[in-house]
Amino acid sequence: VQLQASGGGLVQAGGSLRLSCAASGRTLGVDQMAWFRQAPGKEREFVASVDRYGSNTIYADSVKGRFTISRDNAKNMMYLQMSSLQPEDTAAYVCAARKAGPTYRYWGHGTLVTVSS
Repeated sequence: VQLQASGGGLVQAGGSLRLSCAASGRTLGVDQMAWFRQAPGKEREFVASVDRYGSNTIYADSVKGRFTISRDNAKNMMYLQMSSLQPEDTAAYVCAARKAGPTYRYWGHGTLVTVSS
């Protein structure tokens, strides 16, 4: 499975962005998908995940109420709608996917989100 994230950019605090993650290759059996982020000098952290049906979502406390994760299986796409962005949301956002088991085995390259104050 290959993953490609896009949609990052520079936005002012309070603004919005929508990230996209395109999945290709052997996507049959992809279960959970997720977004992670890594800010400069910090560890990678979980942002949000969505199950294969798009019905069960989990969010990090830091983004609850501001970010919305979704997926479109017919298009092999996952999205992250981000609103009320703050400078602390500045990071490289990476999409990940897993099939059977708890480990995210498939990772895309990051898309950079920069939030100016």
